[in-house]
Order: sequence, then structure tokens, then C-alpha cells
Amino acid sequence: MEFNKKSYGEYVKKMTPVNPLGKDMWKAFLVGGVICALGQISTMWMMDLWEIERETAQTWTQLELILASILLTGWNLYPGIVKWGGAGALVPITGFANSVVSPAIEYKAEGHVFGIGVKIFTIAGPVILYGVFTSWVLGMVYWLGRMSGIG
Repeated sequence: MEFNKKSYGEYVKKMTPVNPLGKDMWKAFLVGGVICALGQISTMWMMDLWEIERETAQTWTQLELILASILLTGWNLYPGIVKWGGAGALVPITGFANSVVSPAIEYKAEGHVFGIGVKIFTIAGPVILYGVFTSWVLGMVYWLGRMSGIG
């Protein structure tokens, strides 16, 4: 059987889904903006109403956003938001919380140890690993720069 590049190219073009880039970017911007706006509103509300310091209010806001993401994931609503908003829902802290909770929910039937315990960091594990490693490398570069008198 001879490989026909032209027919294969037509097949790939036919099977590849077409995504309207402008529309997808607008939806991501909208969803990410709504998440960030809700966080900002929460922070300002805590600062004004409860007279909490900015840093403390921001910490509580992060916890609220994480909790909201966990609950929406548990109720199977966050995947729909991600499907519609794409990176706008995946990039903020809510997306990270969703990536930790989703495998735990999916594998809970396999038990606490071999289900949740083993699978909970399936998606988030590499992010944590490379984040910590990159922080360490940059810390070493900074420390060496300070030791050599550059920084």
C-alpha cells in the first residue's frame, strides 16, 4: 500500500476540529476576568466592611476562590465552565484547585489510599514539582549573584 500524502493531508484537515481563535480568546478573557473580578470584589468587601488589612483579605479571598472551585468541581459544574471558557478558567488559582480535586473525585471509588491518595496529584504534581525546582534554581542563581556582588 502506497502512502498518499495528498489524501492523508485532506483526511487530517477533515478530521481536525476548527476552533475560532478570536471567539475562544474572548471567552477565556471573559471567564478569567469574571473570576478575577469576583476575587477583587471579595477583597475590597472584606477590607471595607470588616476592616481587614489588605494582605489578610487577599489571603481569605484566595481561600474563597479555592473553596468555590472545589465545590463547583464536586458538583460537576466547573468542567462546563472550563469547556466554555478554556484557559480563562484553567489559569487562575481556581483551575489549579480543580486540577487537584478532579482526580480525587474520579478515583474515590478505588479507596482512600489507592484511589484518592495515589491519584490526587496526577495533574497538579508536575506543576508543583517543576514550580519548586524552578524556585530552587532561581534562588541559587540569586544567592550566587549576591555572593559574587552582582545583586
